[in-house]
Amino acid sequence: MATLDTLLIANRGEIACRVMRSARDLGIRTVAVHSSIDQQARHVREADIAIDLGGAKPADSYLLGDKIIAAAKASGAQAIHPGYGFLSENAGFARACEAAGLLFLGPPASAMDAMASKSAAKALMEQAAVPLVPGYHGEAQDVETFRAAAAVIGYPVLLKAAAGGGGKGMKVVERESELAEALQSAQREAQSAFGDVRMLVEKYVLQPRHVEIQVFADQHGHCLYLNERDCSIQRRHQKVVEEAPAPGLSPELRRAMGEAAVKAAQAIGYVGAGTVEFLLDARGQFFFMEMNTRLQVEHPVTEAITGLDLVAWQIRVARGEALPITQEQVPLNGHAIEVRLYAEDTEQDFLPASGTLNLYHEPTAGPGRRVDSGIVEGDNVSPFYDPMLAKLIAWGENREEARLRLLSMLNDTAVGGFKTNLGFLKRVLAHPAFAACELDTGFIGRHEAQLRPAPTPLPDAFWQLAGEAMLLSETPAPRGDDPHSPWSSNLGWRAGLPQEISLHLSCQGERHWLRLRRTPGESTYCLSGERLLHKQDGLLSSHQLLRRGPALFIEWQGELREVRKVDPIAEAEASHSHQGGLTAPMNGSIVRVLVEVGQAVEAGTALVVLEAMKMEHSIRAPHAGIVKALYCSEGELVSEGNALVELEESV
Repeated sequence: MATLDTLLIANRGEIACRVMRSARDLGIRTVAVHSSIDQQARHVREADIAIDLGGAKPADSYLLGDKIIAAAKASGAQAIHPGYGFLSENAGFARACEAAGLLFLGPPASAMDAMASKSAAKALMEQAAVPLVPGYHGEAQDVETFRAAAAVIGYPVLLKAAAGGGGKGMKVVERESELAEALQSAQREAQSAFGDVRMLVEKYVLQPRHVEIQVFADQHGHCLYLNERDCSIQRRHQKVVEEAPAPGLSPELRRAMGEAAVKAAQAIGYVGAGTVEFLLDARGQFFFMEMNTRLQVEHPVTEAITGLDLVAWQIRVARGEALPITQEQVPLNGHAIEVRLYAEDTEQDFLPASGTLNLYHEPTAGPGRRVDSGIVEGDNVSPFYDPMLAKLIAWGENREEARLRLLSMLNDTAVGGFKTNLGFLKRVLAHPAFAACELDTGFIGRHEAQLRPAPTPLPDAFWQLAGEAMLLSETPAPRGDDPHSPWSSNLGWRAGLPQEISLHLSCQGERHWLRLRRTPGESTYCLSGERLLHKQDGLLSSHQLLRRGPALFIEWQGELREVRKVDPIAEAEASHSHQGGLTAPMNGSIVRVLVEVGQAVEAGTALVVLEAMKMEHSIRAPHAGIVKALYCSEGELVSEGNALVELEESV
């Protein structure tokens, strides 16, 4: 049996922290690697040893296999856990680890080769008579080949990175006129995320369910499936909500899909944790999509219904141990649901967000409640990495119990400093269609009006509440030695304050001028710990209230709103700068500038392509006009709000 007392985790964030947790339970020392901007990251602080890889972008840090192997050697690690993403499905890296005498906590490189290319994997499954979605998975990669294939398949089609996953390098193409631009963008994303531009195209199946099977194999020829997960709730072709088991699956269908997944794994000599993903239609027919030769983001829901530690299994299998149970002994207890908390703007088509985590509060873990995260309050969330902040997982005796428990956990979560999908996740879980198990990959689009309601101006009642909260939060703490003293009151009156107070406040891009009339002894607002209490007409309402520096976070209609005082003069001056300008919607880097000064453009023309969180986003002309000025260049790093292009409207 191989010796393994020191483990290097070639990853970051929540998965690095999660792997360390299991390693510590087994008495194994942990080694973290980090980029230059991750020096103070949580996974670095929690490791026994930390090694700086330098750089900031993945290509300059977490994708440098030679540096990671050198770090393992320098730290005395005998094994490397790749996590997911980065080098986790890179067969060349797995071979390099083996050549360096290191255990790779993943499958053999040969198995990764067989499944790393979606095209090759589909060809292999076709030989094994596993049903496939119609598509083209060939070697030719020119646009005319894809155009001809799409014409045969029929629009809409889905372009996918052959070496990819997680929605990177994936584009839905509705019509032929969109194909060339979509192919170029998908190839750039694939190159950035995976270092491989090869693509495939397949029929875009409408309203399928995304059901995947967790498989596990050891070095002794044993392979089993650990039930299934439903991952149908997706945005940008990336999972947002996952649950296990998949609602509505009969034992017969579960067995058929599980046995097909095991057959696929055994056909390539698989070892370790892997996931075989299927599309499942309403008739119960399933189609092979791909195999992920690594641990999945959503593995906690499988752990919750089986009581197994999959990372501990990975470590034991890598040391040469046999699987501890047989297929018949695999548990299936209760139901578990997981949500992914992302830094993103759900109102702006889920654009990634980044910045300083001014406020972060996790729900308390406990029976049926689990939080996997790699962040703490005060951390900087970089535009260079995936925008996932944390995963919240709830288990229950049944699905409804798990759903309600997870909603409670989300209500106990607070995030501030940039936009997140927290409110969106609450609306998904609370939606009647989700509660009724009406699941498919079109769920978000079908219920978009309820899940992503159009923003409406904040009402006067909110601004009144915010103004009172701002004043009370700035009031010195009351004296505790004399409850009868006027200084012990939090009712809003203070000697020397004017009877009427003016406040200029901002929240969610809105500005509001507020005039508060202060009547001594008659305020209906008071503070109690981190709650703002408001008594009106005999009814007492309570709102969560958190102060972080100049920012005030106040609960309103189930969501935390960030309120700040503003300087109206500075606001007015800022509004006159960059008239007609288009600004960066998020932090990122400019990958393409598509126009020149003086060029005439039509409405909808792509002007600049911005890359953030491994995804590309086109900045398009909101109207026809003339490019008056360019404030960015290719390769430049920009911050949210930076002016990029000034566009003069055509007369």
